[in-house]
Amino acid sequence: MIPELIKEKENLFLEDGRALSIETGKFARKANGSAVVRMGNTSLLATVVIYKEYKEDFKFRPLTIDYREKYSAGGKIPGGYIKREGRPSEEEILIMRLVDRLLRPLFKDNYYQEIQIMISLLSYDINVLPDGLAGLVASTAVSISEIYFKGPVSTVRIIRINDAFIINPGIEELKKSELDLIVGGTNNYILLVEGEMREISEIEMMEAIVKAHKYIKLQIEAQISLITKNKKFLNKRLYNIKLYNYYYKYLNFNLKVFYIKEKINFLYYDNIYYIYKGCLFKRSKQIEKILNEIKFHFSNESIINIDINIIFDEIKKEIIKNILLKENIRLDGRSLDDLRTICSKVDCLPGVHGSAIFTRGETQALSTVTLGSSLDVNKIDNAIIRAKQRFYLHYNFPPFSTGEIKFLKGVSRREIGHGNLAQRALKNIIPFVTPYTIRVVSDVLESNGSSSMATVCASTLALMDAGITVKRPVSGISMGLIMNYLTGEAIILSDILGDEDYIGDMDLKITGTEYGITACQMDLKIYGITYEVLSNTIFKAKKGLLFIIKKMLTTLSFPRKSLKFPAPKIYTFYIPKKMIGTVIGSGGKIIQEIQVSTETNIKIKEKGSLGIIEILGKNETKLKSAILKIKNITFVPKVGKIYKAQVKNIKQFCVLVEISKSVEGLLHISEILTKVKNFLRTGDIIYVKYLGKNKKLGKIKLSHKILFYRNI
Repeated sequence: MIPELIKEKENLFLEDGRALSIETGKFARKANGSAVVRMGNTSLLATVVIYKEYKEDFKFRPLTIDYREKYSAGGKIPGGYIKREGRPSEEEILIMRLVDRLLRPLFKDNYYQEIQIMISLLSYDINVLPDGLAGLVASTAVSISEIYFKGPVSTVRIIRINDAFIINPGIEELKKSELDLIVGGTNNYILLVEGEMREISEIEMMEAIVKAHKYIKLQIEAQISLITKNKKFLNKRLYNIKLYNYYYKYLNFNLKVFYIKEKINFLYYDNIYYIYKGCLFKRSKQIEKILNEIKFHFSNESIINIDINIIFDEIKKEIIKNILLKENIRLDGRSLDDLRTICSKVDCLPGVHGSAIFTRGETQALSTVTLGSSLDVNKIDNAIIRAKQRFYLHYNFPPFSTGEIKFLKGVSRREIGHGNLAQRALKNIIPFVTPYTIRVVSDVLESNGSSSMATVCASTLALMDAGITVKRPVSGISMGLIMNYLTGEAIILSDILGDEDYIGDMDLKITGTEYGITACQMDLKIYGITYEVLSNTIFKAKKGLLFIIKKMLTTLSFPRKSLKFPAPKIYTFYIPKKMIGTVIGSGGKIIQEIQVSTETNIKIKEKGSLGIIEILGKNETKLKSAILKIKNITFVPKVGKIYKAQVKNIKQFCVLVEISKSVEGLLHISEILTKVKNFLRTGDIIYVKYLGKNKKLGKIKLSHKILFYRNI
């Protein structure tokens, strides 16, 4: 039987007069919580389902976020052979990651029941993009469920066009923006920041975040109003009491656990402390060795249902935090603001179009650049976006980069997210007008924190090495945060290690040039941070960015003046639109023959009354041959122009001459100088003037002797 839910709805209005509504009780009533958010004709449904039984084998919060865009929402049918939605697109995965980072810190630490949140795009309006509403609809669905949740929270998408801010924009407005951020938060704190910018200042970025937070608060108020209208939503019962009994018994108050933890501290605390304080390159192996010793030590004791790994993990976190908070010393001996040793190299792979290796401490990225034609563009065709990317970046994180063995099961969500961040960091410094499609691939060879930021640095150098005239070099840095809950002090760390990220409260990735910020992404493990902490982190990050750029420029100061030898050359020119068919030929015969004989790739597209010819080839001589062949085919003589003509045939009253491979004409003997006429032979070259076409016969009119009579 379908449970009875009271239907409730809340409306709020933006400054520009647009309305946003939140509704519950109408759809998906068997879910533990469901909500619909609508703005314009963009409508999203979120559902929450909680697994009824507790699973003891979870070592992390079992939260699954799924976001799907139905093609029907935009009035489209899926392309390709299979006419139904398949696996999620990269754009959908990025929104899943965004909602996950917003909600994950807000569940109770001891809540380990499996939760699945599904978000569906029901309807799409080109004037309102759905990703800015995904956090709002997910938060509403969770808030009205039985889960104890430190919400509600919300997100908004904010852009800036000509110094004017727009909330939850449409796709056409987005193309004109100089700043594009998705901001998430609670009533008092910022939880999430992600986006791209066209080299804006730190102050401008904070201004956008503060502006967005104003609308976040309005959306939170609307959620609270919706919840308080129905007391049923306020009854947050302790779902599955066995969970809480297990938590208190297992992690805090069980004497056996307390005894084991204290014994490990007594026997191994100093050893673990000195490994984290003094050892860097062999740390993981030494920590693993100690863990194995501990397991062996307790193997003869009765520790049923007690996981040594969890206890050991807690001890490690306490030790690392104590080193940072009490001694202000980093795990590798650096001060809070110091960056790891940086080195880089370009032109390290001679067979590619551009390459660079960037190393920072134990993190190393190898980036390569490949140049292609417009045939190589990355085509995006999903429910709401149809676009062609002429610049795109792919990020790979192989298991050997962390010394692990894993099965390769395709591209992970993490790889998609990190690659997208690096792509957004670089896209606005690529030349606006370039004939090339540019593909960058970054392979992480070593990883100990901030591999996506190493990717940005390596990819910038690889682009410069390829001869791409980037506007300015871009660097990236990852900033960390350790909160001292006793004093309230926030310790900001520059260029964090993997262990510092693991035990820290924040990971803020910032990229930029010497002129401003180009992209950012912030993840939190705590309930939120204040404007002051966020602002201080951004300003400190800018100093690190400038330092890294100076280091990069010592490797390669400017983009190379020309492309490397392996890189293809592209030549673009225009022909009359009516000549496109002539170039292609019957069944594509002519253009295929040109491509095969000159070893080139040729693409033709229409633009207005013109045809655009794009020829790509590696051999410049053969490329020029292809250009000449097409220009000969499409040659159209102009009245009054003088052309070099070859004699093809001589008859009694005329001479057949060729002024181009595809253009021949009859030169009447009356138009040839007498002294020349008697000495002409087949194959001779003479100059003629084009006089136009004979209107009756449609033949072209040529003259030789007119060149020798100025007054004619």
